[in-house]
Amino acid sequence: MDFTLRKVAISEPRKLTEQLHELFFTQPLAVLSTAGNGQPYCSLIAFAATDDIHNLVFATTRSTRKYANIQNNARVSLLIDNRSNEVADFHNAMAVTATGTVAEISDEEKADLLGIYLKKHPYLEEFVMSPSCALMSVWVQNYYVVRRFQNVMVLHVG
Repeated sequence: MDFTLRKVAISEPRKLTEQLHELFFTQPLAVLSTAGNGQPYCSLIAFAATDDIHNLVFATTRSTRKYANIQNNARVSLLIDNRSNEVADFHNAMAVTATGTVAEISDEEKADLLGIYLKKHPYLEEFVMSPSCALMSVWVQNYYVVRRFQNVMVLHVG
């Protein structure tokens, strides 16, 4: 079996966008990567995507390491995938790395993005409405999509 990494041209960006949309609306969790003190740091987060997939939204308390890291460096990445932890994932799973910048959502912008987040995660309403909680939005510049373990596509959105 040949597992040489190959970059694949995107022949149908609309189809890829639809596949990303489906992945983002079916997967509840992502891994957020931040950096602090010269070290990478990963966190499991509940996320939601805007319909145009330009923004990924998550909530965190302001006392967390990820929030402190973001205050010092707004560049982040997120990993979203549909793996089932089976051997078949090498051929069937889709993994997406989103890169972009993140900021806390202002009160003026909060209503729409909060609605998107709570529609996907209604059980987190008490958490996200807490005064210590920050609703964050990642403005995505690129999606790096890996399928069949070796096919890599890049979708520029921002």
